[in-house]
Amino acid sequence: MENTEKTVETLNDLIKIHNDRIQGYERATKEVEDTDLKTLFTNFIGDSHKFKMAIGSEIQTYAKDIENTTSSSGDIHRTWLNVKAFFTSNNTKSVLEECEFGEDATQKAYKSALDSEHLPAYIREILSSQEVVLKAAHDKVKALRDTERQSS
Repeated sequence: MENTEKTVETLNDLIKIHNDRIQGYERATKEVEDTDLKTLFTNFIGDSHKFKMAIGSEIQTYAKDIENTTSSSGDIHRTWLNVKAFFTSNNTKSVLEECEFGEDATQKAYKSALDSEHLPAYIREILSSQEVVLKAAHDKVKALRDTERQSS
C-alpha cells in the first residue's frame, strides 16, 4: 500500500509539472512574434496534455484522484510557474532562456521520478518514453536559445 501511495504521489507531481509547463508555454506563445516559435510552443503544450492523460490514466488505475493543479512554492523541481513571472518582455532570447529553465526543471522532475524505486516497471516505461520526447524539446529550446544568443 505504501508503494501505491508513493507511486501516485510521484505521478501527481508529474501532472503538476505538466500543468506548469502548459501554462509556461501558453504565456510564451503570447510573448513571441515568430509564428514558428508559436507553433513549436503549441506543439509542446499538446505533448504535455497527452502525457498528462497517460499519467492520469495510471493514477486512476489505483482508484486515486488526479491532482490537476499546478505546483506550489517549495515543491522540488517545479519552476514553470516561476518561469511565467520572469518574462521581461517579448524579447525572443529572454523567452527562450526562461523556457529552457522550465525544461531543465521538467528534466529534473522526470529524472527524480525515474530514480524512484517504488515505480512499477510498466509505469517506468511510460515515463521513459515521455522523457525522450521531453529531452528533445529541451534540446530544441536550448539550440534556439543558443542561436538567438549568437545573433544578439
